[in-house]
Amino acid sequence: MSINFNYQHVTGSQELEAFTEEKLQPIFDRYNWVTRADVFFRKENTSSRETGMIAEIRLSAPGPRLFAEESHNTFKESVAKVVSQLKTQCEKRKSDMISH
Repeated sequence: MSINFNYQHVTGSQELEAFTEEKLQPIFDRYNWVTRADVFFRKENTSSRETGMIAEIRLSAPGPRLFAEESHNTFKESVAKVVSQLKTQCEKRKSDMISH
């Protein structure tokens, strides 16, 4: 398991990286075919107070890469939503792998 963190217009945070690793760990534990995660944090100016802190995660797995992106008012909330989406995508990929 390898996790690469990238920050755009945001300073790096050990706390945020630890939180993200904790959230991603169940995916790596359950789906041993997921080998790497690329995590991107960026901040954008938006007119809404509920968005602007964007988390993107790209998982390397057999077949096309799995990707999800969310924008909320905190990075932790964005990461939680992205990981939830990726779990769903991994389940779909797993069912495709088994049926073929």
